Amino acid sequence: MADAKVIPFDEDRPRRRIPRRVRAVPAAEPVVEPPAAPEPAPAEAPGDSWDRRIAGGLAFLRRRVTGDYEVDDFGYDKELTDQVLMSLMRPLYDKYFRVEVKGIENIPAEGGALIVANHSGTLPLDGLMLQVAVHDHHPAERHLRLLAADLVFMLPVVNELARKAGHTLACAEDAQRLLEAGELVGVMPEGFKGIGKPFGDRYKLQRFGRGGFVSTALRAGTPIVPCSIVGAEEIYPMVGNAKTLARLLGVPYFPITPTFPWLGPLGAVPLPTKWTIQFGEPIPTDGYAAEAAEDPMLMFNLTDQVREQIQHTLYKLLVQRRSVFF
Repeated sequence: MADAKVIPFDEDRPRRRIPRRVRAVPAAEPVVEPPAAPEPAPAEAPGDSWDRRIAGGLAFLRRRVTGDYEVDDFGYDKELTDQVLMSLMRPLYDKYFRVEVKGIENIPAEGGALIVANHSGTLPLDGLMLQVAVHDHHPAERHLRLLAADLVFMLPVVNELARKAGHTLACAEDAQRLLEAGELVGVMPEGFKGIGKPFGDRYKLQRFGRGGFVSTALRAGTPIVPCSIVGAEEIYPMVGNAKTLARLLGVPYFPITPTFPWLGPLGAVPLPTKWTIQFGEPIPTDGYAAEAAEDPMLMFNLTDQVREQIQHTLYKLLVQRRSVFF
């Protein structure tokens, strides 16, 4: 008997091909890795900061001892001013008088400019505070070179410190040299008439001289920046002037205040008034002809314009002031 052939059950039926359902797979989006976070700076140990300060201080002292530092033709010592003199004046500026500065953007970022300010306070602390204000608040940390009276350079110790801080004699030749060299120059045209006026005349500008500062700015072609200082008038309220004693001492005035000379050295401590220093819009001078510096009418008009702008700003600041001390 032949072997049986096994036939599949569905062989006699045609096979139907069932299509496979293909599932669409979305294209993979590119993987964007987040930027690597910057590595945190290593924390500075407190000892490292002190080590750097001590090393810097020792290096400064070494340069002082060996004479390895620079001064300009006027005796200005930038390193000593920045690291020592400014540091000594800054607590008085920040903590004691709490100076508020306005309009610092009116001082040019570069090039020469003449800053003209009112003068008051019996002792010339307003000039020193003005110097700190310009250096600490101007974006370029500019240095102000003040024009000082002859008396400043006749006093021992004060003479040397003034030169080191960048001050120079209040004469047209020195001022013009500084302006043409691109320096900021500060002048207070009232002089001793402003700083030594009685308390009853506070914030009333005195005569601005014959306009020599305008002539200097015209020759150098630099702008004039008016500046108004409120707060200095009350640090030593001058209620009297011992003229006979002033003549004997060879000084312009001998002030009598509610505390000096009655309290002795304690009477020389200024009152902690609140200060405001505002810089006004600059007055350009580069548009005038070269011979304009010899025109007395032009100098008179520009001097009067600067004076009126300072006086108007003083009155405005006084109206806005809440208190002499706060």
